[in-house]
Formats: sequence, structure tokens, C-alpha cells
Amino acid sequence: METKLNKKIIMITFMIGAFFAVLNETLLNIALTELMEVFQVEASTVQWMATGFMLMMGILMPISALLIQWFTTRQMFIGVMTIFLVGTTIAACAVNFPMLLTGRMIQAVGTGLLIPVIMNALLFLYRPEVRGKVMGTFGLVIMFAPAIGPTLSGVIVDLLGWRWLFISVIPFALFSILFAMKFLENVGEVTRPKVDIASIILSSIGIGGIVYGFSSAGEDPEGFSSIKILSIILIGFLSLLLFVLRQLKLEEPLLDVRVFKYKNYALGVALFVIVIMAMFASEIVMPMYLQGPLGYSAKLAGLLLLPGALLNGLMAPVMGSLFDRFGPGKLMIPGTIVLVMVMIFFSNINPSMHIWSFIVVYILLMLSISAIMMPANANALNELPKKLYPHGTAIANTLQPVGGALGVSIFVSIMSQGQNSYIKEQSGEITETVMNEAMTQGVHHAYWFALALCIAAFIIALFIRKATAPDFDQSESES
Repeated sequence: METKLNKKIIMITFMIGAFFAVLNETLLNIALTELMEVFQVEASTVQWMATGFMLMMGILMPISALLIQWFTTRQMFIGVMTIFLVGTTIAACAVNFPMLLTGRMIQAVGTGLLIPVIMNALLFLYRPEVRGKVMGTFGLVIMFAPAIGPTLSGVIVDLLGWRWLFISVIPFALFSILFAMKFLENVGEVTRPKVDIASIILSSIGIGGIVYGFSSAGEDPEGFSSIKILSIILIGFLSLLLFVLRQLKLEEPLLDVRVFKYKNYALGVALFVIVIMAMFASEIVMPMYLQGPLGYSAKLAGLLLLPGALLNGLMAPVMGSLFDRFGPGKLMIPGTIVLVMVMIFFSNINPSMHIWSFIVVYILLMLSISAIMMPANANALNELPKKLYPHGTAIANTLQPVGGALGVSIFVSIMSQGQNSYIKEQSGEITETVMNEAMTQGVHHAYWFALALCIAAFIIALFIRKATAPDFDQSESES
């Protein structure tokens, strides 16, 4: 009974900290326009509040595997939440944009390290047969928080002002730290592997270059034709290649890429990345289309997307329980089929479409993502032996911002190219109707690409089998 009680307290501690850390990923999205006015900065500058956050998370997540093996669970959780609290406080007190951005980047350090710490601990705490339910419960928090972020942000900004986006988080972050100091117990072992500085540099340049390059491509007028953008992306991929080659030679790698020798892990991560790309891209492209050809306001567009986003989070525990009971195939195969059907719908979208059909299809999109993401991730991690838990969780979490950046930039670039091609073909006056038709054409092109990705996801799902950790001691953990 004591063990169960301790696990519940540990889980509560994790969920409180994760909710407010992850909430900040989307909490500022609605406030960017106001921040431009307050600090007198351009859109390309204020965008760093979002791009920089994702960039910092991407750089730090590979290092999390090393830190998890160097420090105890208590030290890591309390440490990263303290870093997050410091960043939040700096941002709340910001008197200029550089100070605000500094606070935001420090927040990202805490958020980027927190999720791998929690995922690694959950793998040690719970046996494979119940991990789906546990990760689904945790998934409810990490999906629900960013879903309500934009809506909550709009209310706070309208009623209290932008500073309260940070001030309101401070007491909860402080409570999470104090709660952890009293109740959180250590999970797993501290092995203190050798620190390889070259690996840290290569991973930082590699992940940073890829995330920054692809994120910037959507903002650069030349897109992927820009020499600067292409150079950054190329340097990123070359650094990542050198990083991988170095890890294969080291006895104690910073990030053990040998996890990809495990078939279910490799396939699960590939499926996870495809779904992340589709989800992140849809969350950018669809609001643009709703506010463009369909003519809805930003707030109304956000509200139209909210039911699907909320349902995606609420279904996470349900999908987790179903995964434990039936395995990955019976969730992921139907999920990918629905995903393919949704992409066919979006690739034929037009301004005459009834809004209710869009809401229903977007809900189906988020339900299918819920049926795929958690089972794919949990099944992939179940395949690994204990010594690879930190590496498996670090790689999976690193690929989230990378996949997101790739998805958004590729989708937006394809959409823009399709839009521009349509406009060039027009001989008459470029009216608002022509612009709407052009954007519709661009969205169709983007979702044709998405359809190809989702067909690939369906094929991958056919080959995934239920995995069980090879060295998990059933006597060490009870459900």
C-alpha cells in the first residue's frame, strides 16, 4: 500500500510541474501582437518568443540523457523547476524585450529538461503492462495544457495584461518545487557516465541548426531558396551526422543511437515523428485558412480548433488503457486509416465548406493522433532495456521539436509555393477572391504532401508489434 501511495504522490508531483511548464509553450501565442506594440519590435523579432523556446528545448533534450544519469530524480526535478521559476520571474519583471526573451529562454531550459526526466522515471516506476495507462494519464496533462494555452492567454491578456501570463504561473511553480522537496522520491540509479564535450557541441549545433533553419525558412521571403537558410540546415545535418558517428565509437555515448537497433523502437519513433509533423503543421495551416478564405477572427479560429485539441488530451488516458489491453496495432492501424481520410478531406477543402464539417473533421484528426502518438511512443520505449531508458526518452523527446519544426516549415513552404504559382498564372487583377483561391490551392498542395506522409504512417503501423522490456523485473514495480 505504501508503494502505491508513493507512486501516486510522485505522479502528482510530476503532473503539477509538467502542466505549468508545458502550458508555457502556447501561452504566449495570442499575446505576441500585444508584445510587438508594447516593446516596439517587428513580427520577425517577437517570433523568437516561440521559435527560440522550441530551439532551446531541442538543443537541451539530447543532453537530458546525460544529466538523468548524473543526478537523482529529486535533484533533476527540483533543479529544472527552479530554473523554470527563475525564467518566469525574469519575464514577469521584464522592462525591455531582451530581458523578456532572456526569461523566456530560461523557461525553455526548464521545460526542455523536465519532460525527459519524468518519462524516464515513469519507465522505472511502472511495469510494461500498465505503462500505456500511466503515460496516457500523463499525456492528458501535456496535451491538455498546450490546448488551453491560447484560450487562457486571450482571457488573461484582455483582463489583466501580458505580465500576468508569467505572474500567474509563479505560485504554481513554487508550489511544485516545495511539494517535490517534501514528497518526491528518487527513481532509478545514478551512474555518472563520462562527459564528452565534443558530443554536446555537435548535438547542440546539429539540433539547433536544423530547428532554427527550418523554423526560419517559413519567415524568410526566399524560403528554402535562401543561401543563409540552406547553409544553416546543411551545417545542422552535417553536425548531426558527425554526432551519430561519434556516438557509435564511444563506450559511454552522450546519446546511445543504438536504440534504433530495436525494431519496434525505430518504427514507433518514425511513426511518432510523422504524426508530430502532421499535428504541428495542421495547428499552423488550419488557423491561417480559417482567418483567410473563411474570414474568421483569430479568437474565433482558436475556439473552432479548441474542441479537437481538448478531446485529444482527454482521450490520452483512454487510449493508454486500450493500448495496455489490446496492444498497439488495434489502435494505430485504425488511427492511421482515419488520418489518411482526414488528409484527403483537407486536400479538397474550399471556402464553401460548412464550418461544422471542418470542426468534425478536425476532431477526427486529433482523435486519430491520440490513437497513434501515445501507443507508438509507449510501445517504442517498452522495447528497450533499462540501461537505454534515458537515451530512448531523450531521443523521442528531441525529435518532437525537430519534427514540429520540419512539419511547419515544409507545410508552410509548400502552401506558399502553391499560392504563388496560382497567382502568377492569373492575368487579371489580383482581387481578394483570387487571393483566397490561391491560398486554397496552396493548402491543397500542402495536404497532398501530408497525405503521402500519412500513407507511409499506415504502412509503418502494419509492421509494429507489441513490445515488452527485455530486462524489466516484475518484482521491482507494481501497478
